[in-house]
Amino acid sequence: MTEKALRLGTRRSKLAMAQSGQVADAVSQVTGRPVELVEITTYGDVSREHLAQIGGTGVFVAALREALARGEVDFAVHSLKDLPTTQPDELVVAAIPVREDPRDVIIARDALKLNDLTRGARIGTGSPRRMAQLNAYARTHGLDFETVPIRGNVDTRIGYVTKGDLDAVVLAAAGLNRVGRSDEVTDFLSVDTVLPAPGQGALAVETTADNADLIAALAELDDPFTRAAVTAERSLLAALEAGCSAPVGALADLLTDGQIVKEMRLRGVVGSTDGSTLVQLSTTGPVPETHEAAMALGRGLATEMLAQGAAGLMGERAL
Repeated sequence: MTEKALRLGTRRSKLAMAQSGQVADAVSQVTGRPVELVEITTYGDVSREHLAQIGGTGVFVAALREALARGEVDFAVHSLKDLPTTQPDELVVAAIPVREDPRDVIIARDALKLNDLTRGARIGTGSPRRMAQLNAYARTHGLDFETVPIRGNVDTRIGYVTKGDLDAVVLAAAGLNRVGRSDEVTDFLSVDTVLPAPGQGALAVETTADNADLIAALAELDDPFTRAAVTAERSLLAALEAGCSAPVGALADLLTDGQIVKEMRLRGVVGSTDGSTLVQLSTTGPVPETHEAAMALGRGLATEMLAQGAAGLMGERAL
């Protein structure tokens, strides 16, 4: 007799379905059970408002978590950067698999790179974080472009360029990789130019705290380095008291000597959306071996950023 299928809650978007499908295959391998996708519509999927206006934090997550709480699904897959930094007691992130490429990319007309965009070029993004850093980069490199707020899925955003409405759009490399469209990227943005969102490129596999057997099975998909990195990034975000629509970028990466991991470096940035002011700092320390150590790394850098005026930039929102 075939074991009952595990039910995986997912958003309906092409990207969400792609990344949930990858997790479903992995879970099926470690559990020996079939996994079926249960499509759930979230507020963030149906609202046409810009994320900064609807609060950003949790709008893609709440409906999935409610389905978990009601027992309609056994586990859910989220883009980690969409998760609020406060974790409900009744739910647990049982796995954070190996992270995809965390960088942002642009898809531009005529295969242009960022530095090749002509004067007055219009770049679409729904992210105040991207706007702040791109505008700051333009100011310091003598570039002249305008950032334009947009919403929509991958197809919609790329469509703005192919239809000629915009000269370029900014997207996450991870999402394009997962839906098989990375060949359309015209430029990868260095993390020195644009720091990604905390947790960008990582997935969170969440289930109820009382489901010990499933927690143990899902834990086999967990990557401890990715978990340490995103925990530090999200700790920084939480200590800045910022939501996922705030203009905050963070990236923790491993510093290696050959094959040997030496340290973890955490970089953070907060900026005004017009790019006139950026607070950008980094810290380096031992690779955190506990959740508490990773949290402390993020909190420590946030404290330094707040001392340099980061709090005053947190209220910035894309109009």
